[in-house]
Amino acid sequence: MSENNFKVKKHSLKTAISKIEPNKICTRGYNQEDLIEKIRFNDMIFLLLKGRLPTLKEGKLFNHILVSFCDHGPTPPSTQTARLITSSGSPLNSAVAGALLSFGNKHAGAIEKAMKLYQSAINSIPLTGDRDIDNKQIVSLAIDIFNKYNQKNEKIPGFGHRYHNEDPRAQKMIQLAIKESMIGNHTKLALSIQNLLSDNKNIKLNIDGINAALLSDLGFSPDLGLGIFIIGRIPGIIAHIHEEKMTEKEFRRFCDMEDIVYQDIRDDKKWNLMK
Repeated sequence: MSENNFKVKKHSLKTAISKIEPNKICTRGYNQEDLIEKIRFNDMIFLLLKGRLPTLKEGKLFNHILVSFCDHGPTPPSTQTARLITSSGSPLNSAVAGALLSFGNKHAGAIEKAMKLYQSAINSIPLTGDRDIDNKQIVSLAIDIFNKYNQKNEKIPGFGHRYHNEDPRAQKMIQLAIKESMIGNHTKLALSIQNLLSDNKNIKLNIDGINAALLSDLGFSPDLGLGIFIIGRIPGIIAHIHEEKMTEKEFRRFCDMEDIVYQDIRDDKKWNLMK
């Protein structure tokens, strides 16, 4: 094998995010010294991810979205994982990493699924020059989605919550989006689906479902959905890590000895590995 294979080639990495020069940093074309002074943290996140600064309304809505993700107590697996790792004496970064690794299909996965669902549905309709979709078309899409999932007896991603009959965060986000006149096609679709689910199954939007719609209206692609959720949730995770370290005994147990049920694989066909 040639030694050239191990050499870094010139121009081997291209980026449009930040340009680093001696005594100067530019991000998305803006001097970072100016950004530090003039914009809010949520605007910086928007700039990094979208490549442009948000409008005033976009910035306010994006900030609401990030705050709405901040924490849900010790109930999520990610938070429990972080606290468990912390109790073993691991450093903060390890506990945060453990929390992030616990995000998956069943936890925090709904936002990307919901964004894909909304965007594929809206994109299926030929749009006019002003990109407005008739409300009748929105309702028709909602009915098609409702029927499709209902026939397969599957849950529509972004709806329902294991703790809340009505997710208070989702309802607040709807109110704020209306207040800021930020209800776009994807959010109209999400609300139409909610109307059907509420009338037929008493199920409403959860925080992932409404934020998936709002992020879609803001122009974010589905593959950024989980990342935005993580940005919003990390402060809460760090707070739980710190609380665990400061107030709880070390070496937290997942369960006590008396909670463990041992099964003899010789007597239980379910566990019989010899067959």
